[in-house]
Amino acid sequence: MAILQVEHLTKDYGGGKGIFDLSFSIEKGEVFGFLGPNGAGKTTTIRHILGFIKPQEGRAEVDGLDCWRCPDQIQRRLGYLPGEIAFPGDMTGTAFIRLIAELRGLRDMRRAESLIARFELDPSGRLRRMSKGMKQKIGLVCAFMHDPAILVLDEPTSGLDPLMQHTFVELIDEEKAAGKTILMSSHMFDEVERTCDRVAIIKQGRLVSAMGTDELRHARQKVYKLELADDRQFAAFRAEPLAFAELRPDKRQAKVAVRDEDINAFIRLLSGYDLLYLSEVKRTLEDVFLEYYGGDGHVQ
Repeated sequence: MAILQVEHLTKDYGGGKGIFDLSFSIEKGEVFGFLGPNGAGKTTTIRHILGFIKPQEGRAEVDGLDCWRCPDQIQRRLGYLPGEIAFPGDMTGTAFIRLIAELRGLRDMRRAESLIARFELDPSGRLRRMSKGMKQKIGLVCAFMHDPAILVLDEPTSGLDPLMQHTFVELIDEEKAAGKTILMSSHMFDEVERTCDRVAIIKQGRLVSAMGTDELRHARQKVYKLELADDRQFAAFRAEPLAFAELRPDKRQAKVAVRDEDINAFIRLLSGYDLLYLSEVKRTLEDVFLEYYGGDGHVQ
């Protein structure tokens, strides 16, 4: 059952900016990754889901509730981490966490205290003096402390060091095991690939790909890396009618893209050459992303 539904969502700011006819759904208990560079429409989509923006066309629903018509009810059910958090500088981190808890009607602070310890956070200092990483930890505590069934996380590990990134991934794994539904926008490809069940890529406000992370491991086209025994064989091999992804004559190495239906013919061709090694190059989420964005796809 879809807990979060976006259908034909459109918000046109002019000049090609906005989101256009965007549709996707997230099932109960699913972790859904949302990828795209700065300006692609990720934050605009998330703001529609939170009920901050009225769509020009289409709609967004959370747990059967229209996001624009029922924002208060939806926000009570969500844990939300914005990409940029506007903290009141004069407050301490402790006071801010307590304020958010009061606004949510949360009296039992044991989960908040557990998260503070888990992220090795000392929230007693003034927010204006805190580093980006410390502020991010406070944002994570506020998003998770009321144990929401649905989480919307925009760049959740921004500013965190590798150890805390690992701690975050462990937390997501636990939340997933507990049946939580999570929408996560992130620029960390490894993090998304490890934690997410499905991933959507947005480009210029339009959804260009949505796939399960398992599909990455079973792509219909695979890339193989090999090294020839000598220069003569390399020269002959590079003349073969193959889809070369990369050639390195100085090392007598090549990368070749091969469709599944052509694998037997490829193996027969290789039998006529002396190889020093042959290995499959695993296709990653970053590879898929760059297929759509090329060198211009700087993710934010």
